[in-house]
Formats: sequence, C-alpha cells, structure tokens
Amino acid sequence: MQVSTAVRVRQYPGPQPAVAPRPLLRDVSREVASCAVCTLRQICMPVDIQNAEAKLLFERLVTTRIRLRKGDVLFRAGDRFTALFALRVGSLKTVTCTDDGTEQVSGYHLPGEIVGVDGVGNDAYACQAVALEDSEVCTLPFDRIERLARDDASFQRRLYRLLSSAIVRERTVTLVVATMRAEQRLASFLVDLSNRYHARGYSSTEFVLRMTREEIGSHLGLKLETVSRLFSRFAEERLIGVSGRVIKLLDRAALRQLVVPG
Repeated sequence: MQVSTAVRVRQYPGPQPAVAPRPLLRDVSREVASCAVCTLRQICMPVDIQNAEAKLLFERLVTTRIRLRKGDVLFRAGDRFTALFALRVGSLKTVTCTDDGTEQVSGYHLPGEIVGVDGVGNDAYACQAVALEDSEVCTLPFDRIERLARDDASFQRRLYRLLSSAIVRERTVTLVVATMRAEQRLASFLVDLSNRYHARGYSSTEFVLRMTREEIGSHLGLKLETVSRLFSRFAEERLIGVSGRVIKLLDRAALRQLVVPG
C-alpha cells in the first residue's frame, strides 16, 4: 500500500546537530523564491496586491529560508521578536512553559502555516518552536510586513485575519481541553488534522503523525497512558487504522459525531 505523507522532506547532508542554545539560523538556503510563485501562497498569504510598489515589496518579502533538522530550535521563549516564519516544508511544534515550569505543547504546525505570531504584542516570542522533522521555513521580517500593511489595504486585512485566526485557534484548543471528554479531544484533534491536510491538497484520510503520543497528550491535556489507550480503542472500533506513526481515518463521520454528538 502506498502511504500518502503530509510532507515531502528534502534530505540535507551532514550530521544531526544537537539543539542549539539560541535560534538555529546557521543552515540558510541562499535560494530565495518569491512569495508570488510559491505553491503554498493561497494558504499562507492569499492576497491580491494591486499597487505596483507594494506588489514588488511583497515579492521580496522573504529574505531567507532556514533549514532545520529534527529537534532544532527555530526560536525560544523570550527571544527578541523580529520576524514571522512561514513553514514551507516539514512540521513544527510550539511549546510554552507553565507557571510551575511544566512544558506544554501549544501547537502543531503544518506547511503553509505561520509561526511566531505570539511575539507581535510584546516584541518577544512567548513560546519555543521546534522542528518535528527535517523542515524549512521562510523568514518574513516584521518591519517589511508592517510597511506592506501600510501600503496595501488587502495585505493589511490579511494580516489582521492572520492575527485573529491565531487567537481563535488558541481559544479553540483551550475550549477543547476545558470542556471535552478525553475521547472527544483526540477525535477533535484528528478531525482538525484531516481538514488541514485536505486544505493543502494532501490525503485527508491517511497521514504521518509526527508528534509522539506524549506530545499529543501534552497538547490535549491528557496523560500518555490515556492517549495510548484511546488510539487502541479507536483502532478496535474501526474508527482509525494505526501503523507506527501512520494514521488512517476509517470513519471520519463517526469521529466528527464523537466530537459533536447529534
């Protein structure tokens, strides 16, 4: 059986580095492609800029591409905020630290998504972004973003929607954790991933889940044992198929019904 994966990861030479003490910016691709011709633009920056000067600035918005190995840190909580990052290849997790020092996975990010939005308000990133596999991100300097927003109304609206959607997604995760039973949380997580993969043109029913069971539990406010038990239960009930990290949704309708009972 040919498995449809959600990403097509390039292989880069050299040994796998340890996690850097600062954001890892040393492995930079000098081939900077224009946002205007990127295949992920309609997910990442779907704007139609008419002003010629603003359009040229938009096409030069990406200054560098950063290549990350699995486990590399893109930025850490407290680092000075200078840019947003558009995930082009691979997947990332964002991690926050609670008041008691516990680390919690706050987000699971796919190609076409923007990370670093939480740094806009306080000029410092509020979380840590870590590569879950070999990945590549585009650097979007925020001073250029601000200039574009001033020069072009359509880009400004897109920026506002981007900030708003980040707030909505954070609130949704909070509601899921606060109000849903354990099986509903996992079902909601899988259905959400299915929808996001579908929007990117990938299979909505079969994908590689890069987060570990422990990381999923951290994200959903569940213990590792609970997550493992629920995956086994869903498999026994023929809601999903599990082969290592490959997940196949066998009955999406039943999963959606579990999230929102009729």
